[in-house]
Amino acid sequence: MDRSRDPFLQSDVVEPANGYSSRFNPDKGGLHNFIGPGFPGLKKRGHTLGNRSWIKIEQSGNSKVVELDKVTVMRHCSLPARDLRLLDPLFIYPSTILGREKAIVVSLEQIRCIITADEVFLMNSLDGSVVQYKSELCKRLQKEQYNSDDLPFEFRALELALEFTCLTLDTQVKELEMEIHPVLDELAKSISTLNLERVRRFKGHLLALTQRVQKVCDEIEHLMNDDGDMAEMYLTEKKQRNLCNDLYDQVQGNNLSVGSGVGLGSKSAPVSPVGSASGSQKLQRAFSNISAHRHGSLLSSSATAETENIDQLEMLLEAYFVGIDNTLNKLLSLKEYIDDTEDLINIKLGNVQNQLIKFELLLTAATFLATVFAVVTAVFGMNFEDHVFDKPDRFQLVVSVSVTLCGVLYICFLLYFKYKKIFPL
Repeated sequence: MDRSRDPFLQSDVVEPANGYSSRFNPDKGGLHNFIGPGFPGLKKRGHTLGNRSWIKIEQSGNSKVVELDKVTVMRHCSLPARDLRLLDPLFIYPSTILGREKAIVVSLEQIRCIITADEVFLMNSLDGSVVQYKSELCKRLQKEQYNSDDLPFEFRALELALEFTCLTLDTQVKELEMEIHPVLDELAKSISTLNLERVRRFKGHLLALTQRVQKVCDEIEHLMNDDGDMAEMYLTEKKQRNLCNDLYDQVQGNNLSVGSGVGLGSKSAPVSPVGSASGSQKLQRAFSNISAHRHGSLLSSSATAETENIDQLEMLLEAYFVGIDNTLNKLLSLKEYIDDTEDLINIKLGNVQNQLIKFELLLTAATFLATVFAVVTAVFGMNFEDHVFDKPDRFQLVVSVSVTLCGVLYICFLLYFKYKKIFPL
């Protein structure tokens, strides 16, 4: 790109603020220590810390790194400051795609860029996704430079951002599936604290990943449901339309100047008032007809092109909506698998608890009968005169009767439990 034609390479790139330093330099009579200690990472307006590194990718496929501040980017792309906050790496925002007057603001996972009709400003980063997006976009633009492609420049850049985002999220989902399935199978076989802790950690990762995928899916669906937002994103068409309008205004101004020149030049010629009035009326009527015809043709062509472009963008978004929706379904299936495993574990733990309750019930009944037998022994062990054990066989009779009575009572307990369906016997 020529330096004289690039606004970012002239005065837009912020240099060290010499005016600021000279204004508050103590050696030049300014206020001493005006800035003060402040916060260590705080950026001050007009200071070079406000610059950020951007990768500028042109329509021809060439790329370069430029240092730009927020004001320069806002002025060039006609963006509000709140849109640039979405691209700031210091903040964490959900995935967003915004269509503006002269740009498309894209914040999809690690891909944070501003797409215009002629160039892409990509937030410079050492992340692998950013480097891969930059190289792949340059490669595609250079390859398709000599090929006829129906997609305009901004749609190709947006398509690649959606493609990288969908592939990245799908890859992360597949990796999570490969890690969590063996853990769930092992947990279903053996319930242990270690396995439960691993599943809890994977479940947290699953929840965070589901929220990210759901946000991308909702953003694409929102664009597909709003024709106005999709029409706003067709930057090439709007740029061509503005150029046509400017050219028409210029031609109309030239025609009006020529018409007024002819009228002024005819002062020296003897023309009747009726003829001059009719001539001016005809000229005015002709220009009004031309303007109306031009305006009507522009409106009809704009409406037709807008409908076609909306359909084109809608098909593009629909293709990636199907992919991200498939990824979301994988996450939902994985969540259902985790829920099923948890239900199985709860069923197993409930079964074990029921068995323990049954065993405790039987043990309590046996303890009660043992207590009854102990009461008999306690009665005969008291210090009073008793003639029951004068004969040795009576002791055996008492023991036999006591054991038989306890056994009959235990059988009665079991029959009662069966009657109440406390547990099958």
